[in-house]
Amino acid sequence: MNNEMTPNEQYPDLIILGSTGSVGTQAADVARSQGIRVRGLSANRNVDTVEAQARRFRPDYAVMTDPEAAKDLRVKLADTGIKVLSGFEGITEMIRETGTDNPHGITVENSILGSAGLVPTLETLKAGHRLALANKESMVVGGELVTALAGAAGAEILPVDSEHCAIFQCLRAGRREEIKKILLTASGGPFFGYTKEQLNGVTKAMTLAHPTWKMGAKITVDSATLMNKGFEVIEAVHLFGVRPEQIQVVVHRESMIHSMVEYTDHSIIAQLSVPDMRHCVQYALTHPSRLPAGDVLGELDLFSVGKLTFSPPDTDTFPLLALAVDCIKAGGALPAALNAANEVVVAAFLADKLRFCEIPETVTRVVEDMRQVSAWHSYEQIMAADRLARRSAEALIRMRGV
Repeated sequence: MNNEMTPNEQYPDLIILGSTGSVGTQAADVARSQGIRVRGLSANRNVDTVEAQARRFRPDYAVMTDPEAAKDLRVKLADTGIKVLSGFEGITEMIRETGTDNPHGITVENSILGSAGLVPTLETLKAGHRLALANKESMVVGGELVTALAGAAGAEILPVDSEHCAIFQCLRAGRREEIKKILLTASGGPFFGYTKEQLNGVTKAMTLAHPTWKMGAKITVDSATLMNKGFEVIEAVHLFGVRPEQIQVVVHRESMIHSMVEYTDHSIIAQLSVPDMRHCVQYALTHPSRLPAGDVLGELDLFSVGKLTFSPPDTDTFPLLALAVDCIKAGGALPAALNAANEVVVAAFLADKLRFCEIPETVTRVVEDMRQVSAWHSYEQIMAADRLARRSAEALIRMRGV
């Protein structure tokens, strides 16, 4: 099915997973701006937004993972001929069945939230599609599986996270064996400079007020605890084939340098832009080209920035960053357990069942009790570790509520 707009076949056609979230809507902005043909959309329950996107792009498929939402969307799009599917089985079918006459093939942009994004990532690689990865949990939970499958299938993974997109670009300045270290930048979150005592008094509203980026609630909480930066360390290890010891986290409050790479000659290459995820999305969707900014991307004015500052992270006050590094060093399914525990604990915090300062305490307790899963490597073992960690976290939350 053709889009209403004339498709730009200089670049792959596009499937957007998580099309109503922050990154997904920005991917849709880029597709509209650059004339990229959208072949599929997926979301959970936001029927109105998916209907509007579907009517704009006229994809072959639209998937709602919530069955009732799928029924509703099927009625709303009955006049379009768009095939509406349901559940994660529908996402799998869409990825497997979508074809194209575009010589550049298909890019699947995966911005599904949480560990639920792992299976769509694996299905994308099995299908031989290019993967634009905004779902970092795919790498945190199943990084070994993902990279092995990508290698076997000859499928390309293009990172969409701002830091990893920056690293990917900086790596074009040298060979992988010339890397000394990756300098992974962090905003520091809303509580930069706080003490442990001060964290005892922070509220949910304070936590969700990120100083730089506009993101969903879960990732905003992860940014505040520095858990998100820990996940990004794990992701970088798998994406770029470096050791954890080669990654240094640098707090950069201005969020204009999105990451850097230091080479063996001590040269440091940095990537700078305004903090707008559409830069990363556009680069991933049109790589190896670098397109004009169009009408969606702002320009960085260094004179208005004035200065750039750097400081080390406070892993004593924010211990989840160090815990994540420890998990990737241990390996196996331990990062999956870390992610699962964190998903449950952050959901409890957002539901007002835990205080902010209890997030790292609870996650750490779960991980320390599951050290044995570092010897687990198969998909089935990773999923088992995920389930065990969730049950453990839920039990600890219930105990705290007593």
